[in-house]
Amino acid sequence: MIRLLVSSKNIHKDMANISDAGQIHHLKDVLRVKAGKSVVIFDEKGLEYPGIIETILPQGVVVKITRQPEITAGSRQFRLAVAVAIPKKAKFDDIVDKLTQLGVDRIIPMITQRTIVKLDHARAPARVARWKKIAQSAAEQSQRNDLPVIDPVKKIEDVVAESAAYDLKLIPALGGKFKSIRQVLEGSRPKKIIVLIGPEGDFTPGEIELCLKAGFIPVSMGKRVLRVDTAAIAAASFIMLSVAI
Repeated sequence: MIRLLVSSKNIHKDMANISDAGQIHHLKDVLRVKAGKSVVIFDEKGLEYPGIIETILPQGVVVKITRQPEITAGSRQFRLAVAVAIPKKAKFDDIVDKLTQLGVDRIIPMITQRTIVKLDHARAPARVARWKKIAQSAAEQSQRNDLPVIDPVKKIEDVVAESAAYDLKLIPALGGKFKSIRQVLEGSRPKKIIVLIGPEGDFTPGEIELCLKAGFIPVSMGKRVLRVDTAAIAAASFIMLSVAI
C-alpha cells in the first residue's frame, strides 16, 4: 500500500491535496500511479486516512478520503532522542533513515571536539532540510505515522544544556568499567530518554565530565569499537526493544 505524508493544512474534510513536487514526481513518474489507486495518507499529528486517488496532474494530486482518520501515533509510553556526532561522508543520511524506521522521536545532529565534519551556518540549514526529507521518505516506507523531530546542528555543550527535560540520560563511551545499557534499563520505566553517540575518536575526557555533571550515565555497548552509524542504530534498537517490553 502506498503511504504518503500530507500536511494537515492540505486535508479538508473528505479531500486531501498533495502539492509537494517530489511526491508528485514519485507517484506520477516513478510509481506510474493512476486515478482510482488506493493509498493511505498520514499527517504530522499521527492521523491516518485511507483514500483513493481522484486526480493526478503535474501541479497536484487529489486524494478522496474514504474513512475518517484514526489516531495511531503516541501509543508508546516513552520518547527517545538520539544525539549523534556527525560522521564523514553521507553516513548521517543513513543514520536518519534507520533511526526514523526504528521509531526514534528526535534526532540531533551534534558537533563535538573530535567531529571531523564542521558545518558552517551557510551549509547546515540545507543539510537539515535534506535530513527532514529523508525522514519523511523513511516514515512513509516503514508505515510510521509520525515524523521524528530533526534538530538544527548543535554543539554538544548545547545538547547537554537542554537535557534537563529527560529523566534518563545515557552516554556510551569507550574505556572504563561501565554498566551495560541493559543493566541501566532493568527495572526502570523512563518517560523521556536521550542518548549521546560520540565521534569515531570518542568523546574527550572534558566532554564526558560535562555530561556526568549533567546527570548522564556512562554505559558500555560491548567490547567492540563501533562506527558512529552502527553505534547509533544499535543503541536505539536496544533501547526501543528493552523499554517497550
